Amino acid sequence: MGVVIRNLQHVVPVRRARLRKDVETLRHILGIQKFDLGLICVDNCKMQRINNIYRKKNTATDVLSFPFYEDLRPGKIPCGLHRDDLNLGDIFLGVEYVMQQCRRTSLDFHSTLTVVTTHGICHLLGYRHDTDEEWKEMFQRESYILAEFNRLTGSRLEPLSKKCS
Repeated sequence: MGVVIRNLQHVVPVRRARLRKDVETLRHILGIQKFDLGLICVDNCKMQRINNIYRKKNTATDVLSFPFYEDLRPGKIPCGLHRDDLNLGDIFLGVEYVMQQCRRTSLDFHSTLTVVTTHGICHLLGYRHDTDEEWKEMFQRESYILAEFNRLTGSRLEPLSKKCS
């Protein structure tokens, strides 16, 4: 049971060891260490294709999540009874998109990748942001996770999104 990281792009160097360490810390915070999780790093072209196919949005983005448990209520941990059920799903990280955003905002790429991955994991755990109420709930969860991450690692990460007013 673990994290599988695939780097399917050659545009942005990704420090997979650091990403794996950060994701293991996130899994510990959330109590989901027994669940498998896939992270796939892609460029803008691939991310745009995936976003167009699955969300009908013909643009690149920072993260897309594909949960194994599609009807999971926010914050609930799945009850995997068999080995095959111990899978949370896959997260596609648009690393080229993230790098471009970091250059515009002067944020650290690897720290931002951890924040974006946190957002993706929240989606795997049933959180959505289709309404203001859902957005607030997801923002609160991300804020809590990153505060715990910061406490454990000495980092200073914050959600990329702003609170809904």
